[in-house]
Amino acid sequence: MVGTFRPRRLASAALLGALALGLAACGGEYPNSTFNHHTEYNTAIDALWDKLLFWGTLVFIAVEAGLVYTIFRYRRRPGGEKPKQVHGNTALEITWTAIPAVILIFIAIPTVSTIFKTQAKAAPEALQVEVIGHQWWWEFKYPQLGITTANELYLPNGRTVNFALKTADVLHSFWIPQMGGKRDLISNHTNYVWFTPNADLPSSAWNGFCAEFCGASHANMRFRAFTVTPAEFEQWVAHQKQPAVFKAPAPVPAPASAAAPGAASVQLASLQQNAAADSSPAVPVWAFPKERVEAEFAYIIPTAKLPAGLTYDESLLAQGDAERGRQLFSRSTCIGCHTIAGTPFASPIGPNLTHVGTRHTIAGGLYPNDAKHLAYWIKSAPHMKPGSIMPTIGKGLTDPVRKNVISAGGLTDPEIADIVAYLQALK
Repeated sequence: MVGTFRPRRLASAALLGALALGLAACGGEYPNSTFNHHTEYNTAIDALWDKLLFWGTLVFIAVEAGLVYTIFRYRRRPGGEKPKQVHGNTALEITWTAIPAVILIFIAIPTVSTIFKTQAKAAPEALQVEVIGHQWWWEFKYPQLGITTANELYLPNGRTVNFALKTADVLHSFWIPQMGGKRDLISNHTNYVWFTPNADLPSSAWNGFCAEFCGASHANMRFRAFTVTPAEFEQWVAHQKQPAVFKAPAPVPAPASAAAPGAASVQLASLQQNAAADSSPAVPVWAFPKERVEAEFAYIIPTAKLPAGLTYDESLLAQGDAERGRQLFSRSTCIGCHTIAGTPFASPIGPNLTHVGTRHTIAGGLYPNDAKHLAYWIKSAPHMKPGSIMPTIGKGLTDPVRKNVISAGGLTDPEIADIVAYLQALK
């Protein structure tokens, strides 16, 4: 059967294609886009992308034009002759071999140049940051500054930052889309990547991700990056170098006439303990302002929902006592995994909590850092985040991973409220 050309069918296909392109162009803002020039790294990558897209588009147009011409020029017609087969056309074979080779040269030169540029060693004066990926949270160390923090990365505008990428367990991948620099964390090997946030970039907040599947909570392994002015970065560094600042209310001394024998020494010890805990910081507390995040960078605010079936008496949070929480923390299982600078307890297993009260998120960037979400997280982290190695602590609950009922060592809802008050007070 001889086919016939139908303009109406072609017009319908063209209309459908135009509609699809129109819908694709109707997107809004993309806060995690890599197509920007916030660092020299993603400027170089964007320039390479533009070149490859340009040459790829030319090849596509040329190939499709030849294909469409051939389809229409040599389509079957009623009474048409059978086309002759031509073999061994040397000129044609040389042409279709030479053209792709020339195109590859135009692609290879900028590609190799960009690889050498982005793989070169960072400048000697670069700020060094050690990135350690854990299942499923991020640890950031500033070895030149003596600072360790978790899930929140502060970078000064205008200064090159050299990242040493390591993993504590499986493969991960460090990526801040707006900054560029996606690179893998490989077991028993250190990878490096560096970039410089633009000097004229205003203080901003960005999302960071793990871009390599690493287990059950891979999609929940997030962090926040803050690019700040050099002066703001110095403020943040000075604050981070301080021990935890804990403001606990001073105890009310009993009247001297009512004091029991020996009570004076107990009272003095209590006052000394609280004076140490209430020591004022040598420098002001500084972190990226939460009001700016809410007003300008809402896309970094977590939106994860609380899990169904996990309950907590939220009315207790208003009654939480930070001093009781400090004492509970120091004798509970918490000290087996977490470090708080300025206390005698230190463990590198979990995130460093020294200034946790100034952070914007908890649980590897999955939930906002407020009293409500912190209470649920402490009660049962495995319910909040699949695969979390932090065990269930809420007394009477069944741990979803270990399948045991928490009894000895578990915390009641009022005790959790006290620990929440303590952690939120760590500025």
